Amino acid sequence: MKKLLVLNVVGLTPDLLAHTPRLRAIGAEGFQATLTPPLPAVTCTSQATLLTGRPPRDHGIVANGWYFRDLAEVWLWRQSNHLVEGPRLWRTARERFGADLTVAKMFWWYNMYADVDWAVTPRPVYPSDGRKIPSIRSEPPDLRGWLQGELGRFPLFNFWGPTADLKSSAWIAEATRKVIDRDRPGLVLCYLPHLDYDLQRHGPSGPHAVKAAQEIDQVAGDLVDHARGLGYEVVVLSEYGIEAVDQGVHINRALREAGLLRVDLVDTGWELLDGGQSAAFAVADHQIAHVYVSDPQKVSSVKRLLEGLDGVERVLDAEGKRAAGLDHPRSGELVAIAAPGRWFTYYYWLDDAVAPDFARTVDIHRKPGYDPVELFTDPAIKALKLKIGWTLLKKMAGMRYYMDVIPLDDRLVRGSHGRLPSSREAGPVLLSTRTVGATDHMDMTAVYDLLLATMAD
Repeated sequence: MKKLLVLNVVGLTPDLLAHTPRLRAIGAEGFQATLTPPLPAVTCTSQATLLTGRPPRDHGIVANGWYFRDLAEVWLWRQSNHLVEGPRLWRTARERFGADLTVAKMFWWYNMYADVDWAVTPRPVYPSDGRKIPSIRSEPPDLRGWLQGELGRFPLFNFWGPTADLKSSAWIAEATRKVIDRDRPGLVLCYLPHLDYDLQRHGPSGPHAVKAAQEIDQVAGDLVDHARGLGYEVVVLSEYGIEAVDQGVHINRALREAGLLRVDLVDTGWELLDGGQSAAFAVADHQIAHVYVSDPQKVSSVKRLLEGLDGVERVLDAEGKRAAGLDHPRSGELVAIAAPGRWFTYYYWLDDAVAPDFARTVDIHRKPGYDPVELFTDPAIKALKLKIGWTLLKKMAGMRYYMDVIPLDDRLVRGSHGRLPSSREAGPVLLSTRTVGATDHMDMTAVYDLLLATMAD
């Protein structure tokens, strides 16, 4: 069996490879292929597809989050591996190559409780006073202390939010290197998110995209060279490509104006989405939205409403979901797909004055939908640096603080994903140091078998 490093460089496309010579060299050594991602082409769905070899109808990860009907709550970015249904790459590898195969899962999603030997994932600590303390969760537990002792505290605020940058990916790559050096896992899965940030902020082309590609090429290239020096084969892959966008689609506002979505006006004066009492509402996730319709008799009328909404390309009903491989009970009764150049906001209020307090903060768990505007600070805030500095002083003093610096302007976002790519060159890519399974193009479900073949002698 050959040791294998699988490097997930999110957002990497054939177009961007022109700016990543060290990664491009991997394909020159073995082969390079384009990938057709699942629908939706988002992180959790793509990763589950890669690691199970199955479409969403089988593994159940229909988006980065969904409406949990039994709880009447929307939950995004859950971390339990128990949510994934079907096989796991490492289990099949152990069956094929021996039960003593060791596995490290470094920041790939659904990391918690995965039956691997070493696992690390972002896991902030939330004290009762409202603070957010950067941290990670690890298996075994003492791995966290060892890595943070070696590398410093995980830079959570460089992993997502307005200050997201190369620092988090560099930390992850170095942590992966240390685990490789110390433990020599037979299979290593490493996730590097850097390209996601500026490509969503500024779009998939232009100087920001070029700079981001060059930066991740250095970080990933150093890790690849190190692993190759220790005898590892390497597969570099991505989950999706970023598409240029210029405007959001306020799908929940349209459902509310039609009298279908219901809110709860709480004592603070904020409006909160009430999914349990809504006839229809959407869980927005980049360029797709799962639309949950409580009354089966209203599905057809809601579908017609959404099909007439500016910025919606098409709406999948039961038959459409089957054709797309999205016919899983977690999916909405309908799935809306944004038109080219558009993406779905989660916004459900009609007046910003009653938006909930978390709307203007980085809060990936309380928002009932994905919010890429969290990558920006509000340009309308006067003396922004002073405001942030004062808030951080309160945080350092152990006081409650409210970092309300996120704008409510969908026009700021310049890149998104989730739709199937318009061309192979705009979609995800795979590069391998081996020629086994060499092809020009494959479906993402086929990567599972390719990785197993790459590990075989």
